[in-house]
Amino acid sequence: MDFVEPAYGRRSLADVLPAVARALGARVGVPPSGLELPDAASYVVFLVDGLGARLLERHAHAAPYLSGLLASSGGPGTAGVPSTTATSLTSLGTGLTPGAHGLVGFTARIPGTDKLLNHLFWDADVDPLEWQPHPTAFATLAAAGVSVTVVNKREFRGSGLTVASSRGGDFVGADKVGERIAAAVTASTTRPSMTYLYDSDLDWTGHRWGVASSQWLQQLAMVDAEAEQLREALPADTRLVVVADHGMVDSPDASRIDVDEHAELLDGVALLGGEARFRHLYCRSGAVDDVLTSWTAVLGDRATVLTRGDAIRRGWFGPVDARVLPRLGDVVVACDGDLGIFSTERFAYEKTLVGLHGSLTPDEMLIPVLVD
Repeated sequence: MDFVEPAYGRRSLADVLPAVARALGARVGVPPSGLELPDAASYVVFLVDGLGARLLERHAHAAPYLSGLLASSGGPGTAGVPSTTATSLTSLGTGLTPGAHGLVGFTARIPGTDKLLNHLFWDADVDPLEWQPHPTAFATLAAAGVSVTVVNKREFRGSGLTVASSRGGDFVGADKVGERIAAAVTASTTRPSMTYLYDSDLDWTGHRWGVASSQWLQQLAMVDAEAEQLREALPADTRLVVVADHGMVDSPDASRIDVDEHAELLDGVALLGGEARFRHLYCRSGAVDDVLTSWTAVLGDRATVLTRGDAIRRGWFGPVDARVLPRLGDVVVACDGDLGIFSTERFAYEKTLVGLHGSLTPDEMLIPVLVD
């Protein structure tokens, strides 16, 4: 498998805010060993959902500003595992690996139940402060005297994912590009300060139309213009860091498997979680070996199928807290190539998506870490 292992502690998404903190003269978590940022009194961190480093390199002509920063920024970083939004945003916001913060996928089992928690849409019965109890990097920076601002869509204020991943900063609701830029400029005039912006439109376009589409290419050009306008509007001595939470691959119909059409894949599986590119399989008692065997036989070299223990030993999730352990599948399935694993019965909406992410291929795992 041409997989990219997560660069935890060196150049992963979890290392970005600790590096920003050190550049601001503060300290968050363990100082990263492989990510150094220039000293400044003000930083803006702009996360573009779905902007994989490979995608940016491949379509550099559509994003001249961002691609122009590639050569001077020290190479790509990595997402964590799985390479999905909720996991990545929480790694960024806490400075922790997925095995520590506990948001281990798009969906994951609520321990002791037969229910899945969707980390994007959340569940009113699950307290995000209990699900993710660690202090965020935002809160730690604020406690150290740094002015911290989170600029995001109004609908995300107080959401479960926002509370889990980015509590501790002043939330500014901003739905439009102009609002986001203006909010960041205002916040960055305070010293010391760290401002975080999030843009989800490129990811939505990739899911809907695919990363090979003209729609995605046009949206990339718009994101590039937004980033350049942001840089031009910010004070000259404010540093801008542009990152992403994951990349994306297109999965054509011919490369899709529907588990509802393969009864052997559901034998012994009590609950199917994760997402199409990275599945968590929660097994019935005593069925782990049989599930591992059947999934390996059906998927062959199109995916890596591992027990939870083997995935942990490979370091996919970083060190795993005891409370997080049962949220991980007894068996995990990471797709290679453009394979997607679906369930019409359980996750009908996923089958409408063209672009997918979650696995460990370079297109999904490698993210830009661009500094200007």
